[in-house]
Amino acid sequence: MQKSYQKISVLLLVLVAAFHLSLNVAEEKPSLKLGLLKYNGGGDWYSNPTALPNLARFCNEKLFTNFEIDYGTVEVGSAELFNYAFVHMTGHGNVVFSDEEAENLRTYLIAGGFLHIDDNFGMDPFVRPAMKKVFPELEWVELPFTHEIYHKKFDFDKGLPKIHKHEGKPAQGFGLFWEGRVVCFYSYESDLGDGWEDPEVHNDPEDKRQSALKMGANLIQFAFEN
Repeated sequence: MQKSYQKISVLLLVLVAAFHLSLNVAEEKPSLKLGLLKYNGGGDWYSNPTALPNLARFCNEKLFTNFEIDYGTVEVGSAELFNYAFVHMTGHGNVVFSDEEAENLRTYLIAGGFLHIDDNFGMDPFVRPAMKKVFPELEWVELPFTHEIYHKKFDFDKGLPKIHKHEGKPAQGFGLFWEGRVVCFYSYESDLGDGWEDPEVHNDPEDKRQSALKMGANLIQFAFEN
């Protein structure tokens, strides 16, 4: 198992190196692709189809990355998961991980991968037990507003921006820490993904869309630099 972790870690280090290269060198072809997690249970993992393409464009413009605009869809239990250094998960409903899927996701995250879970309303009661199956020994920790994830390219002195009302609760950002590293960030009562979508989808004010995209860029930068 240790050798498997080492091999996977090498792959993810290569992905991270490619990201840093794309910050400084203009390339003809995109070097990286964002991943969207496909899970079982009936939840609409496929919601917000324009979100990741818009985030990729924004990061290419503001962070000088070189992402492909089209994202890759990857199943929880697939070996293809290790081809992505940043994976986004969203939806409104049920989430179910099999034992094999939970183990695969755990291996990916421990080896250096990063998962962003974005509650698209109604996901919270399902995603928490699903992630508990992945890391039964870990508890969610609300990140303080001083955490570096809120202070990468863009500063968010009040923490996670509130994009959609949902139940009217404050937006909160939670992390799962493995050996001191945030391996998973959970944006709750915020709905960043809706803010990343095309303007006409939700008719959000432009300042809200920009806040969502800027926070998304911070997540991307954090995932590749930590």
